[in-house]
Amino acid sequence: MAWSCPSARAEAPTVNNALWTVRSPGRLSVDAGLVVGLPATWQTGLSNGLGGGLSYGRTFAWGIRASWSTATESSISWTVRHDDFRLRATAAIQRGVGRAALALRLGLGPTLVYEDRTRNQGMRAGLMGTDLETSSVATVPAGELEGVLALHIAGPWLLLLSGGPSLLVSDGATHAGWTAQFGAGWQP
Repeated sequence: MAWSCPSARAEAPTVNNALWTVRSPGRLSVDAGLVVGLPATWQTGLSNGLGGGLSYGRTFAWGIRASWSTATESSISWTVRHDDFRLRATAAIQRGVGRAALALRLGLGPTLVYEDRTRNQGMRAGLMGTDLETSSVATVPAGELEGVLALHIAGPWLLLLSGGPSLLVSDGATHAGWTAQFGAGWQP
């Protein structure tokens, strides 16, 4: 007599692909991340901080960006802290490529530069007031031309990388530098 058993079958696990599906990108994009670059009026050191922006459009996009970055340098005599506050109006040409979007973005606007100088060992020498510490604030016109890579990770969430040359005018002289940002974005 032969025994007959019903065969057991396991169903394949179901995968929720809705999370990983790239949605048709909306016109609005918001991002924030870490910013690095040359300090605005120094040609040495590395300035780092936070930045973010908002843009609207498809092939041609416009928007606003803001960032803050800081750098500190020391010598035998002085310790100098330099803060850059960048505000930009932006225009970009962008194109979707698979899960990514590539863009060329031009940003123009003011950079507010705050500099604080402290004389090392100045208090020990009995210095006070402006002999010990000085600060200055200046606003200079500036701009950046950045290449942007935005990679759709999950749903409306993006991974962004941007960077390129920067230029500013201070005391009648032109200063070239660079800036870069690594961060996350949201595109509903």
